[in-house]
Amino acid sequence: MKKTFTLIFSVLALLIAVLIYFLFRQKQQMNEMVEQMEYEKEELEAEYEDLAIQFDGYQELNIHNDSLQDLLSKEQQRVQDLLEELRITKVTNARRIAELKKELATVRQVMVGYVHQIDSLNRTNSRLTEENRQIRQQNKAIQEQNTALANQNLQLTETVTRASMLEIHDLEVMMLNRHDRKTRIEAQARKLQFNFTIGRNITTEPGIKQIYLRLVNPQGLLMQKDSNNLFTFENSEIGYSIRQEIEYAGEELPVSMFWIINHDDPAETIQSGYYNADFFVDGLLIGSFPFKLTK
Repeated sequence: MKKTFTLIFSVLALLIAVLIYFLFRQKQQMNEMVEQMEYEKEELEAEYEDLAIQFDGYQELNIHNDSLQDLLSKEQQRVQDLLEELRITKVTNARRIAELKKELATVRQVMVGYVHQIDSLNRTNSRLTEENRQIRQQNKAIQEQNTALANQNLQLTETVTRASMLEIHDLEVMMLNRHDRKTRIEAQARKLQFNFTIGRNITTEPGIKQIYLRLVNPQGLLMQKDSNNLFTFENSEIGYSIRQEIEYAGEELPVSMFWIINHDDPAETIQSGYYNADFFVDGLLIGSFPFKLTK
């Protein structure tokens, strides 16, 4: 009887030991499984965080496509929502973690498509930017050429104008008495005679021309018979003292112009001092001569 009890006790002790071993082993395996699931969850969180960072980087790009920009924003928010859900999901919820892992793969595929579109847009924008740069350079070159041509044309026009401009030389001013004889006595003077020569110029268009003389007295005032005696100079109407019509054929031409002195009008009388005579033809100043009248 004692032997039987001892045998039974031994068997029970063995069974208990075996059971304790299996329970310990099962707990160890559960701990290892939980650790593995925690590791996989942490890795999945890290992958979601990396993907969120990539979306942030693409959002910082200057994407000239509102539709694509909106899609990127939506996917970025989706990744952020899934990451928050993953963080609060228990490690033991293996099914949901597996679903979130599939969601990550789906988002990555969508992102690859967006990346291709962004690259395509960037290549297109780069090409258009380069084309615009080349066009701007071409336009600048054309503008510079046009400016250079305009300057050349202006210089040519000025050269032609100067070349065709008449010139006055050998000016002689004298006072004449009532007998048209030269006098030095102001009180006897009845006229001022201006003798000069228009030089030879074969580039000037021949024909009838008007010579305008502006006579300025020692007080700096224009000597003028009528305030309506005007002509055009540099887009303005200015007064003249004497006007004379000539026929010019390109060769030297002697000309005489006369100022009739009115002793009853102080503005027309002759007094000692320095005068200035400016001659104009075809809207151009062709000669300016100071001279002095003395008693």
